[in-house]
Amino acid sequence: MKPQVSVCIPTYRGVEFLGKTIDSVLNQSYPNFELYILDDNSPDETPSLMSRYDDPRIRYIRHACNLGPQGNWNRCLEVAQGKYFKLLPHDDLLAPDCLEKQVAVLENDPAEQIALVFGARDIIDTDGRVLMRRRLGRDKAGRIESRVLIKRCIRAGTNLIGEPGNGLIRHELIKTVGTYDASHPYLVDLDYWFRVLAHGDGYYTSTQTSAFRVSPGSWSVAIGGKQHRDFKGFVDKFRADTRFCISGADRTIGLAKAHLNTIARAAVYQLIF
Repeated sequence: MKPQVSVCIPTYRGVEFLGKTIDSVLNQSYPNFELYILDDNSPDETPSLMSRYDDPRIRYIRHACNLGPQGNWNRCLEVAQGKYFKLLPHDDLLAPDCLEKQVAVLENDPAEQIALVFGARDIIDTDGRVLMRRRLGRDKAGRIESRVLIKRCIRAGTNLIGEPGNGLIRHELIKTVGTYDASHPYLVDLDYWFRVLAHGDGYYTSTQTSAFRVSPGSWSVAIGGKQHRDFKGFVDKFRADTRFCISGADRTIGLAKAHLNTIARAAVYQLIF
């Protein structure tokens, strides 16, 4: 019998936080999942860490050569077997009831009108301390029309939906949506969310779903200074596709907000690190 959910953790040099990330999956209140750890040939103690786990739901794959972030993320799409799919970066965490609540939303949508379910997420530091909670404004739990959600993200100049671990999609959508595209690295997750939302609406649970860890060595911190440049290319890519209904005003407002977000993010990282 296939598991209901595939959780895939792509990792590279992630041994410092990987154990906590794995444990956050193993401690889920919803038990019917498979957990893949895809090690991108890390030159650290990841194999030793994985040897300590003895759980039949875990599949550990170590690549013979380094595929890079985009290649490893796309390998996750290839190996997943479950009805639902979640990609979880190696330093992030899932709330204990994340899978239970997200699976329930999609299981209660037999017409498959919802393409993506997501929630609020905590921003945590290297020690796991919560720095802030990011919510979708004052929204209550419920369905959000895809074009509305896309427009809100564009005008906010940032990813309001959250990092990969914050969302859950149906596995069957992967064939339609395709692979991850890191042409605009800072927006690789939002790029995928937008392409998913071309096939259905979003559903916001309003509860805390995941925790996004900021640390000096994380990929998001390394590329964070390129946010504004990436956002411009990202917006222009989706504005060229009439399905997304992105106006000139949306673009102008979004680019201004993205510029301010880049400045604010740099200031926050300086305070943290």
